[in-house]
Amino acid sequence: MRLLKSTVHPSVSASEPRQFTRLTSRAIALKGTDILLMYTARYEDFSLPGGGIDEGESIEQGLIRELQEETGAQNIKVLGEFGLYEEYRPWYKDDFAVIHIKSYCYFCCLDKQLGQAQLEHYEQQNGMVAKWVNIHDAIAHNERTLANSDKQGLSIIRETYLLKQIAKQL
Repeated sequence: MRLLKSTVHPSVSASEPRQFTRLTSRAIALKGTDILLMYTARYEDFSLPGGGIDEGESIEQGLIRELQEETGAQNIKVLGEFGLYEEYRPWYKDDFAVIHIKSYCYFCCLDKQLGQAQLEHYEQQNGMVAKWVNIHDAIAHNERTLANSDKQGLSIIRETYLLKQIAKQL
């Protein structure tokens, strides 16, 4: 898969020996200029649905599972690769200083009508909800959050970059 971007948080080093790698998948589901995103109230941002790949899963299997869990999506078909976003961020648990996140992004198609999501407890607490949103509105929203909010999480930079790259292909 082609590398879209590699970033290193300013507080860490990519060569830090106390790091671990987390493989994740991200779904790009489009209906015209509308895209299926997760809105997180805690961080006031939009992000692509997806998450960690479980042991024994392929990246595509993890993508489908995460998409079903987070959005209630049905009749999911993986259409093809978009690209890989890699990042090194600070980590404060389990004797590691750095987390190396590899986000594999895929185009998908699915039913526009979503079923019942099965969010994890922390996702519910963060106020996550799946929404079909105009991609340009989502980018503008995330840019306002980056400029004005002190609640933003570390993922908003990745998500805004990915949304802009997707919008260029529309």
